[in-house]
This record gives sequence, C-alpha cells and structure tokens, in this order.
Amino acid sequence: MNALAIQPEIAVAAIPDDERVWVPQAPDVWFRPLLLNTVSGGWCNLLRVRKSGVLSRHRHPMAVVGYVIRGKWFYREHNWVANEGSFVYEPPGEIHTLEVPADCPEMITFFNIQGAMIYLDGDGNQTGYEDVWTKIEMCAKHYETVGLGADYVKQFIR
Repeated sequence: MNALAIQPEIAVAAIPDDERVWVPQAPDVWFRPLLLNTVSGGWCNLLRVRKSGVLSRHRHPMAVVGYVIRGKWFYREHNWVANEGSFVYEPPGEIHTLEVPADCPEMITFFNIQGAMIYLDGDGNQTGYEDVWTKIEMCAKHYETVGLGADYVKQFIR
C-alpha cells in the first residue's frame, strides 16, 4: 500500500474554543463533528443540547455507542437515565425517543454512529434521515456562513 494514500490521524480538542465549530441542527441543538467517515458511512460527533424536552424519535440500521460528557438524557422507551459518565449502546433497528429532562441546562454526549439516523413520526413512518453525506453538507454550509469557509469540514472527513 502506498503510504501517501493513508489519511492522517485526527487529534483535536473535542469541545472547541471557537463556538462557530458547533453546527446547528435544530433550535438549541448543535453537533460538533469529530470524524466523518465516508469509507464506512458513519460519523463521530458531540451532540450539545441546551433545552429540555424531546429531541427526536429515530432508529439506526447499525449500532450506535455514546458517552455522556455533561448533563443527562434518556429514551422514553426505557427506564434508565444516561447521566454524566454513562456509556450507552444502542442496538441496530431499535426505535427510541431521546429526551433531555427539565432539570438539565446543558447536555453534551459523544456519539459514534454507524450507517444512518432515520427520523420517525409517532406511527413509525420515516420523516427524514441523516447520513455522513448530509452531515458533511450541513457542516460545509454552516462553516461557510460563519466565516470558517466550506472547506473547514474537510479536516474531519476520512
């Protein structure tokens, strides 16, 4: 294998000093890309939420793992709460509704998502989706808008 073809490692501060690095996803919800893997179709990011209530009802066709850095959250379909320091494994295909409790002013969780994120309504019908390509597009548009330039996202793409 040609050593020049190997993509370099990524070593960045997970929580950035520059607020512009956080990409808005919904009101009071942002993500910070860490790895956008176009080879496997997955991504790693931090999810930051500064509101309480339901974020989304969704499922993943592949496994997801998470680690809570700050705050807490839960899935309505389960009787556990992911508190600061908690590790979470989400099995492929499970439908769950992420909610941040009212007593949590900020939640930040690291997620490693393989495949896609499929958004669902209350009846289980698909209402939207995200994959590594839509995440790259969201990042490029945001970074262009905030003055970092659309190419800023390239440092996270592998």
